[in-house]
Amino acid sequence: MPDAVRRGIRCVLTDIDDTLSSEGKLTAEAYSALQRLHAAGRIVVPVTGRPAGWCDHIARMWPVNAVVGENGAFYMRYDAATRKLLRRFVATDAERRAQRARLAAIGAQILQEVPGSALASDQHYRETDLAIDWCEDVPPLPRAAVDRIVALMQAQGMTAKVSSIHVNGWFGDYDKLAMTRTLMREVFAQDIDAGRDVFVFAGDSPNDAPMFAFFPNAVGVANLRRFLDRIATPPAYMTTRQAGAGFVELADFLLAGT
Repeated sequence: MPDAVRRGIRCVLTDIDDTLSSEGKLTAEAYSALQRLHAAGRIVVPVTGRPAGWCDHIARMWPVNAVVGENGAFYMRYDAATRKLLRRFVATDAERRAQRARLAAIGAQILQEVPGSALASDQHYRETDLAIDWCEDVPPLPRAAVDRIVALMQAQGMTAKVSSIHVNGWFGDYDKLAMTRTLMREVFAQDIDAGRDVFVFAGDSPNDAPMFAFFPNAVGVANLRRFLDRIATPPAYMTTRQAGAGFVELADFLLAGT
Protein backbone atom coordinates (compact mmCIF):
# COMPACT_ATOMS: atom_id res chain seq x y z
CA MET A 1 0.00 0.00 0.00
CA PRO A 2 1.52 3.36 -0.99
CA ASP A 3 2.43 5.64 1.89
CA ALA A 4 0.09 8.39 0.67
CA VAL A 5 -2.82 5.93 0.76
CA ARG A 6 -1.86 4.69 4.22
CA ARG A 7 -1.77 8.24 5.61
CA GLY A 8 -5.22 8.97 4.15
CA ILE A 9 -7.03 6.09 5.88
CA ARG A 10 -9.61 7.38 8.36
CA CYS A 11 -11.96 4.41 8.81
CA VAL A 12 -11.05 0.83 9.67
CA LEU A 13 -13.71 -1.81 9.05
CA THR A 14 -12.96 -5.39 10.09
CA ASP A 15 -14.49 -8.82 10.19
CA ILE A 16 -14.15 -10.62 13.55
CA ASP A 17 -13.83 -14.41 13.23
CA ASP A 18 -10.40 -15.44 11.95
CA THR A 19 -9.64 -11.79 11.15
CA LEU A 20 -9.54 -10.29 14.64
CA SER A 21 -9.72 -13.62 16.41
CA SER A 22 -7.17 -16.45 16.20
CA GLU A 23 -8.38 -20.03 16.58
CA GLY A 24 -11.55 -18.77 18.26
CA LYS A 25 -9.84 -16.41 20.69
CA LEU A 26 -9.53 -12.62 20.71
CA THR A 27 -5.94 -12.06 21.73
CA ALA A 28 -4.73 -9.19 23.87
CA GLU A 29 -2.63 -7.98 20.94
CA ALA A 30 -5.59 -7.85 18.55
CA TYR A 31 -7.81 -6.09 21.09
CA SER A 32 -5.01 -3.63 21.78
CA ALA A 33 -4.77 -2.97 18.04
CA LEU A 34 -8.44 -1.91 18.06
CA GLN A 35 -7.79 0.32 21.05
CA ARG A 36 -4.76 1.95 19.43
CA LEU A 37 -6.62 2.65 16.19
CA HIS A 38 -9.57 4.11 18.08
CA ALA A 39 -7.34 6.25 20.31
CA ALA A 40 -5.57 7.56 17.19
CA GLY A 41 -8.87 8.95 15.94
CA ARG A 42 -9.77 6.33 13.34
CA ILE A 43 -13.42 5.33 12.99
CA VAL A 44 -13.36 1.63 13.93
CA VAL A 45 -16.29 -0.65 13.03
CA PRO A 46 -16.40 -4.45 13.24
CA VAL A 47 -18.51 -5.83 10.35
CA THR A 48 -19.41 -9.39 11.25
CA GLY A 49 -21.72 -12.34 10.80
CA ARG A 50 -21.98 -12.70 14.57
CA PRO A 51 -25.37 -12.31 16.29
CA ALA A 52 -27.25 -9.39 17.76
CA GLY A 53 -26.53 -10.61 21.29
CA TRP A 54 -22.80 -10.42 20.69
CA CYS A 55 -23.06 -7.08 18.92
CA ASP A 56 -24.93 -5.50 21.84
CA HIS A 57 -21.90 -6.30 23.99
CA ILE A 58 -19.37 -5.23 21.35
CA ALA A 59 -21.03 -1.84 20.77
CA ARG A 60 -21.13 -1.14 24.52
CA MET A 61 -17.82 -2.57 25.68
CA TRP A 62 -15.24 -2.59 22.89
CA PRO A 63 -13.14 0.41 21.75
CA VAL A 64 -15.21 0.80 18.57
CA ASN A 65 -17.52 3.43 17.11
CA ALA A 66 -20.26 1.02 16.01
CA VAL A 67 -20.76 -2.57 14.84
CA VAL A 68 -22.53 -4.13 11.85
CA GLY A 69 -23.86 -7.60 12.61
CA GLU A 70 -25.50 -10.70 11.16
CA ASN A 71 -23.91 -10.00 7.77
CA GLY A 72 -25.56 -6.61 7.40
CA ALA A 73 -28.95 -7.13 9.08
CA PHE A 74 -28.36 -4.22 11.46
CA TYR A 75 -25.95 -1.80 13.00
CA MET A 76 -25.60 -0.93 16.66
CA ARG A 77 -23.77 1.90 18.35
CA TYR A 78 -23.51 3.08 21.91
CA ASP A 79 -24.23 6.77 22.54
CA ALA A 80 -22.13 7.63 25.61
CA ALA A 81 -23.79 11.05 25.98
CA THR A 82 -27.29 9.57 26.40
CA ARG A 83 -26.04 6.21 27.73
CA LYS A 84 -28.20 4.36 25.21
CA LEU A 85 -27.60 1.58 22.72
CA LEU A 86 -28.98 2.60 19.34
CA ARG A 87 -30.08 -0.20 16.98
CA ARG A 88 -31.00 0.01 13.30
CA PHE A 89 -32.41 -3.11 11.55
CA VAL A 90 -33.23 -3.73 7.90
CA ALA A 91 -36.35 -5.74 8.85
CA THR A 92 -39.09 -4.54 11.20
CA ASP A 93 -39.78 -6.20 14.55
CA ALA A 94 -42.89 -7.82 13.05
CA GLU A 95 -40.97 -9.15 10.06
CA ARG A 96 -38.30 -10.66 12.30
CA ARG A 97 -40.90 -12.35 14.49
CA ALA A 98 -42.65 -13.81 11.43
CA GLN A 99 -39.41 -15.23 10.05
CA ARG A 100 -38.26 -17.09 13.16
CA ALA A 101 -40.46 -20.18 12.76
CA ARG A 102 -39.49 -20.48 9.11
CA LEU A 103 -35.79 -20.20 9.94
CA ALA A 104 -36.15 -22.91 12.59
CA ALA A 105 -37.83 -25.27 10.10
CA ILE A 106 -35.14 -24.71 7.47
CA GLY A 107 -32.45 -25.28 10.08
CA ALA A 108 -34.01 -28.61 11.08
CA GLN A 109 -34.12 -29.70 7.43
CA ILE A 110 -30.45 -28.85 6.91
CA LEU A 111 -29.34 -30.76 10.00
CA GLN A 112 -31.24 -33.81 8.75
CA GLU A 113 -29.85 -33.65 5.21
CA VAL A 114 -26.22 -32.69 6.00
CA PRO A 115 -24.75 -35.10 8.56
CA GLY A 116 -22.22 -33.50 10.87
CA SER A 117 -23.66 -30.00 10.62
CA ALA A 118 -25.17 -28.24 13.62
CA LEU A 119 -26.92 -25.05 14.56
CA ALA A 120 -24.34 -22.46 15.53
CA SER A 121 -23.95 -22.18 19.28
CA ASP A 122 -24.90 -18.49 19.02
CA GLN A 123 -28.15 -19.13 17.08
CA HIS A 124 -30.28 -18.30 20.13
CA TYR A 125 -28.87 -14.77 20.15
CA ARG A 126 -29.70 -14.03 16.50
CA GLU A 127 -32.45 -11.70 15.32
CA THR A 128 -32.55 -12.27 11.59
CA ASP A 129 -30.54 -15.17 10.22
CA LEU A 130 -29.84 -18.87 10.40
CA ALA A 131 -26.27 -19.92 11.16
CA ILE A 132 -25.19 -23.49 10.43
CA ASP A 133 -21.91 -24.56 12.02
CA TRP A 134 -19.58 -26.37 9.63
CA CYS A 135 -16.31 -26.14 11.58
CA GLU A 136 -16.53 -24.05 14.77
CA ASP A 137 -17.87 -26.59 17.29
CA VAL A 138 -18.12 -29.57 14.93
CA PRO A 139 -15.40 -31.45 13.06
CA PRO A 140 -14.76 -29.56 9.78
CA LEU A 141 -17.10 -30.62 7.00
CA PRO A 142 -15.85 -31.21 3.45
CA ARG A 143 -16.44 -28.50 0.88
CA ALA A 144 -19.20 -30.55 -0.79
CA ALA A 145 -21.19 -30.54 2.46
CA VAL A 146 -20.76 -26.79 2.83
CA ASP A 147 -21.98 -26.33 -0.74
CA ARG A 148 -24.98 -28.54 0.06
CA ILE A 149 -25.92 -26.30 3.00
CA VAL A 150 -25.73 -23.27 0.71
CA ALA A 151 -27.90 -24.99 -1.90
CA LEU A 152 -30.56 -25.95 0.66
CA MET A 153 -30.77 -22.37 1.88
CA GLN A 154 -30.97 -20.97 -1.61
CA ALA A 155 -33.73 -23.44 -2.50
CA GLN A 156 -35.81 -21.80 0.24
CA GLY A 157 -35.26 -18.35 -1.25
CA MET A 158 -32.57 -17.34 1.21
CA THR A 159 -29.36 -15.43 0.65
CA ALA A 160 -26.54 -17.75 1.77
CA LYS A 161 -22.93 -16.82 2.56
CA VAL A 162 -20.03 -18.92 3.76
CA SER A 163 -17.79 -17.65 6.55
CA SER A 164 -14.74 -19.34 7.99
CA ILE A 165 -16.93 -21.13 10.57
CA HIS A 166 -20.60 -20.92 9.55
CA VAL A 167 -22.96 -20.84 6.61
CA ASN A 168 -25.32 -17.92 7.22
CA GLY A 169 -28.69 -17.64 5.51
CA TRP A 170 -31.32 -14.90 5.59
CA PHE A 171 -34.30 -13.51 3.72
CA GLY A 172 -33.51 -10.30 1.85
CA ASP A 173 -30.84 -8.95 -0.46
CA TYR A 174 -28.80 -6.98 2.07
CA ASP A 175 -25.17 -7.72 2.88
CA LYS A 176 -22.27 -6.33 4.89
CA LEU A 177 -21.64 -3.56 2.37
CA ALA A 178 -25.24 -2.33 2.23
CA MET A 179 -25.51 -1.83 6.00
CA THR A 180 -22.04 -0.31 6.17
CA ARG A 181 -23.21 2.23 3.60
CA THR A 182 -26.29 3.00 5.73
CA LEU A 183 -24.27 3.29 8.94
CA MET A 184 -21.73 5.65 7.44
CA ARG A 185 -24.42 7.87 5.96
CA GLU A 186 -26.74 7.99 8.99
CA VAL A 187 -24.19 8.15 11.82
CA PHE A 188 -20.98 9.59 10.39
CA ALA A 189 -22.35 11.67 7.48
CA GLN A 190 -19.99 9.91 5.09
CA ASP A 191 -20.79 8.87 1.54
CA ILE A 192 -18.71 5.75 1.07
CA ASP A 193 -19.38 5.71 -2.67
CA ALA A 194 -17.80 9.13 -3.05
CA GLY A 195 -15.02 8.61 -0.50
CA ARG A 196 -14.11 4.96 -0.40
CA ASP A 197 -10.36 5.71 -0.51
CA VAL A 198 -10.33 6.66 3.19
CA PHE A 199 -11.52 3.18 4.22
CA VAL A 200 -9.69 -0.05 4.92
CA PHE A 201 -11.65 -3.26 5.26
CA ALA A 202 -9.99 -6.40 6.68
CA GLY A 203 -11.49 -9.85 6.18
CA ASP A 204 -10.82 -13.54 5.70
CA SER A 205 -13.66 -15.41 3.96
CA PRO A 206 -16.24 -15.48 1.11
CA ASN A 207 -18.91 -13.55 3.03
CA ASP A 208 -16.49 -10.61 2.90
CA ALA A 209 -16.48 -10.63 -0.91
CA PRO A 210 -18.77 -7.56 -1.37
CA MET A 211 -16.41 -5.53 0.82
CA PHE A 212 -13.29 -6.77 -0.98
CA ALA A 213 -14.81 -5.83 -4.34
CA PHE A 214 -15.99 -2.39 -3.23
CA PHE A 215 -13.09 -0.96 -1.23
CA PRO A 216 -9.91 -0.32 -3.23
CA ASN A 217 -7.82 -0.60 -0.04
CA ALA A 218 -9.32 -3.88 1.19
CA VAL A 219 -6.95 -6.20 3.04
CA GLY A 220 -7.09 -9.95 3.45
CA VAL A 221 -5.38 -11.57 6.40
CA ALA A 222 -3.11 -14.38 5.20
CA ASN A 223 -5.57 -17.22 5.94
CA LEU A 224 -7.87 -15.81 3.23
CA ARG A 225 -5.74 -17.68 0.71
CA ARG A 226 -7.70 -20.90 1.29
CA PHE A 227 -10.84 -19.19 -0.06
CA LEU A 228 -9.39 -17.22 -2.96
CA ASP A 229 -10.95 -19.55 -5.52
CA ARG A 230 -14.38 -18.53 -4.18
CA ILE A 231 -13.85 -14.76 -4.33
CA ALA A 232 -14.32 -13.09 -7.72
CA THR A 233 -12.51 -9.89 -6.72
CA PRO A 234 -9.79 -10.52 -4.13
CA PRO A 235 -8.59 -7.73 -1.85
CA ALA A 236 -5.89 -5.41 -3.10
CA TYR A 237 -3.55 -6.27 -0.23
CA MET A 238 -2.71 -9.25 1.98
CA THR A 239 -0.99 -9.44 5.35
CA THR A 240 1.92 -11.80 5.84
CA ARG A 241 0.49 -13.14 9.10
CA GLN A 242 -2.76 -14.96 9.73
CA ALA A 243 -5.94 -14.05 11.58
CA GLY A 244 -5.55 -11.74 14.60
CA ALA A 245 -1.81 -11.46 14.10
CA GLY A 246 -2.54 -10.24 10.57
CA PHE A 247 -4.89 -7.59 11.93
CA VAL A 248 -2.18 -6.44 14.36
CA GLU A 249 0.20 -6.24 11.39
CA LEU A 250 -2.34 -4.04 9.56
CA ALA A 251 -2.85 -1.76 12.58
CA ASP A 252 0.91 -1.35 13.07
CA PHE A 253 1.24 -0.44 9.42
CA LEU A 254 -1.59 2.12 9.50
CA LEU A 255 -0.28 3.75 12.67
CA ALA A 256 3.39 3.83 11.68
CA GLY A 257 4.78 7.32 12.11
CA THR A 258 1.69 8.68 13.90
